[in-house]
Amino acid sequence: MFASYACQSSEHLLARRQFLGTLAAGTGAVVGGLNAFTQPAMAQELAAQQMRMIVFNMHGGLSQLESWDPKPATNTGGPFRAIATSVPGVHISELLPLTAKQMHHMAIVRSVDTTEDDHGKGAYMMLHGRRQTPASDYPTLGAVTAKALCPEKSALPGHVIVQPSGGGSRSNDASYLGPKYASLVVGGQPPANTARPDGLTPEMDQARQTFRKQLDDQFFARRRTARTEAYTYSYEQAQQLLAERDVFDVTKESDKEFERYGKHDLGRQCLLARRLIERGINFVQVTHSNYDSHNENFIFHLEQLGEFDRPFSTLIGDLHDRGLLKNTLVVVLSEFGRTPNINTYYGRDHWSRAWSVLMGGAKIQPGAVIGKTNENGTQVVDRKVDHANLFHTYLRAVGVNTSKSFLVDGRDLPIADPASAGINELIA
Repeated sequence: MFASYACQSSEHLLARRQFLGTLAAGTGAVVGGLNAFTQPAMAQELAAQQMRMIVFNMHGGLSQLESWDPKPATNTGGPFRAIATSVPGVHISELLPLTAKQMHHMAIVRSVDTTEDDHGKGAYMMLHGRRQTPASDYPTLGAVTAKALCPEKSALPGHVIVQPSGGGSRSNDASYLGPKYASLVVGGQPPANTARPDGLTPEMDQARQTFRKQLDDQFFARRRTARTEAYTYSYEQAQQLLAERDVFDVTKESDKEFERYGKHDLGRQCLLARRLIERGINFVQVTHSNYDSHNENFIFHLEQLGEFDRPFSTLIGDLHDRGLLKNTLVVVLSEFGRTPNINTYYGRDHWSRAWSVLMGGAKIQPGAVIGKTNENGTQVVDRKVDHANLFHTYLRAVGVNTSKSFLVDGRDLPIADPASAGINELIA
């Protein structure tokens, strides 16, 4: 859903490069066959062991008062009631009745204070765990998760972003971790250029690949660098995507599943996210936008969360029923919340001083509520946390030791902000 009254900042516009055209552009990959990791038995074993993460990016700024921290019957509360959930004593907005039934799997952090009301800067902080500076750039949560969790020779990418317009392009959001861990953007169809042309038989294609490998071996015998290894890895991963392309095809799911999730973009995105997680992809990000409700905040959240509630709650239930939630962290975040104050256009503006994030699964303590805001939601009064604390917590929930570093080009680069730490009481 698009809000024509949003603030229209440039950060809402994305430019993506084509996947196969840029896959080989970076460094730091490895040489080696990938076939073993596409065999069913191996894939099932990996899927049983791997930790995973799904992030819902409620782009534009989800209102905490219309979702996870309602304040009914106050001067800031708005028209909606708070309803009971499956966790005794915990209430959320009546706009999320189906999600309320799944809250025993989830936890709420109601004391987020990031002190950044700019869309671009706020989004960067929440997805990178650090503030953006001119002097440095950091990999996103998805890239870090893929680097930490993805099998070294996996045929499938470890970092996928699902959005309606996704066509298989590869972004540059992995920073110094290299393009191997950058996001692949998909929308429910296999990535472009992963189907073998009709005029090229499997035998002809194999002959081409054998000849290419012979030339690579001759070249490597004289000159081997990280960049040449990256090219080789890129070709091999692209070749394996030919066999694995149906993983990204959500149309392989039954009509019954589409009915359960909803026959709209977000329903298809959630169903695809489940499909990807089931097949061992380590990080999936789903984007639902635009929550930038400066005007008509209540009407817009009624519509937007009405669309979100069903597929999200269905996904949580399915992950639990299939035994995947114990190994899958699910996070619902935004770049900030909305102002407690209701403006003259019945909207809420940008607000980063007291808002909420939802998470559950993996090692998160189910049913927990961390932190508290005051009676009308204008400030945090207990257990204040920020973007860096959350970043540590997400990674720790999937088993990553965030006190460690990645070794990149001979340098130790901290996995997360070393000046911060996770929310210990949230980790089971």
